[in-house]
Amino acid sequence: MKNLLRIVMFLGAMSLGGMAPLSSAMAQSAFGDPPSRGGSGQSSSGGGDLVPVQAVIDGGQISVGASSQVVVLFRNDSGRPLQAGAIQLYPSSTVSASVALNNCNQEELAAGAVCAVSVSVKGLQAGSWRVEMLMRHSGRARLVTGTLSGTVSAADAGKKEFISDVEAIPTELDFGDLESAQSVVRGVVLRNITSEPVDINAIYIEAAAQSGYSLRTDCSRLMPGQACIVTVTWSPILEGQASGILLIEHNGPTSVASVKLDGEFKPKETLQAKPFPRPVPGKGLLVASQEKVDFGSGVATTSSITVSLVNIGDAPLILGDVSMASGDNGISISKKGCAPKTVLEPVEACPLTLTWSPVREGAVLDDVQISHNGTRGVLVLPVRGTSTAIISQDSKAVRISSKTSTASLEPGEAVAGGDQEVVIIRDDSVDPASVLDGFVVTSHSSKRAIISGPGGSRIVYDGEQVVIGGFLWNVNIRSSGVEFRSGDDKVLLLFDRSLSSVNRVTGQSGGGSAGSAGSSGASTASSTATGTN
Repeated sequence: MKNLLRIVMFLGAMSLGGMAPLSSAMAQSAFGDPPSRGGSGQSSSGGGDLVPVQAVIDGGQISVGASSQVVVLFRNDSGRPLQAGAIQLYPSSTVSASVALNNCNQEELAAGAVCAVSVSVKGLQAGSWRVEMLMRHSGRARLVTGTLSGTVSAADAGKKEFISDVEAIPTELDFGDLESAQSVVRGVVLRNITSEPVDINAIYIEAAAQSGYSLRTDCSRLMPGQACIVTVTWSPILEGQASGILLIEHNGPTSVASVKLDGEFKPKETLQAKPFPRPVPGKGLLVASQEKVDFGSGVATTSSITVSLVNIGDAPLILGDVSMASGDNGISISKKGCAPKTVLEPVEACPLTLTWSPVREGAVLDDVQISHNGTRGVLVLPVRGTSTAIISQDSKAVRISSKTSTASLEPGEAVAGGDQEVVIIRDDSVDPASVLDGFVVTSHSSKRAIISGPGGSRIVYDGEQVVIGGFLWNVNIRSSGVEFRSGDDKVLLLFDRSLSSVNRVTGQSGGGSAGSAGSSGASTASSTATGTN
């Protein structure tokens, strides 16, 4: 019993005295500052690790569409060198984030050293933003985190602006007001503003069928920061407003981007065409020294006017056919100067000469037409004048020449004259058909015919030659009229059968004055045709 009492007393003393310091030491070891356990301030087991210098960083305010660079610092508290690894960012929906610079993974981070990571943050939508950063390293914890936060402000108060992962520049395509139907081409640049590749799935335009919008692009995959271009063409079809939306579908977080399309077609009122059009790049432009050819009034003799045709374009120009709109007024075009197939270089000119020998009194209303391969393709010059007398072409002087050989003469050109042959020389500057303007066949038979013109009436015989207007003509009387040939030129004067004696007697017996009126009206009818064998 005494021994048991001694044991109890001993244990009580131990609990009141000797064990108290032990309990105090144990409590201090469990809840005290771990570094205080060692005399050197570091734990014997290598406590500490890679830690952020500031756990939560205030990134401040960012505008929608703008970017901001936020720097995060890390310190090595492990007491031994560490190697930093990959960084992953987890941004909120209001921003996009990417690592702009990583200074921590360039080399081993010595104990107690500090390294920096720069994060680029871009505002996508107004509101608060937050980015969680996760970085791997070779320390005991293997991972370290950091937090960035702030706010995104909108451009206008109360307005929410959406920014896609694929940035479109510009965000709105305005073609303006067009007055002509000429197509207009604009470009839209698409750029990947994320830190990950983005695949472009589809690009198309949502607009009315008659809007006139079309696009062309080769955008497919965009690496971070890479850009491509989309060309949009507007070819106005209908007058008025034409709106639409260019849609870009991609595999980024936002999935879609859009560009507004707008334009208005206001065509000008149709105006009368001017004699000379405006120059067109890359084409010739034919103009004349005068807007019209005016012979004036009181013309009683043969008159000529020369007009200069000038190519004021920036490309060569080839003349085509040069002719009169009418062919029975005594106006002829010189074959010299501005002839068909003439090539006019830029600022080069050629002369166009018109000669008028009136075949009847009164005003002439005609036009000269010059076709070419330049702008507009044709130049029309009005020809005006008033005559007071009829001019006979037979009064023209005949050019002759004496030759001892007939080898080079055309059939019917040579006329015997002594030991030599007298040859009538053709005037190549005058259109032969013009000298027969105003002539009609008033009487017709198988061997001879009577023609009447400005110089009066004359009898022509089949197979014989006659000089009219300075040209030697071979006469061929046909059943339809009288054919005149000079070289390769042929003119056919048609005979109106109503002038025959049989038809005239029948008409008189059937209708009296009506028949005589028809006879007098038909006496001026004729037809002219030119051709080349």
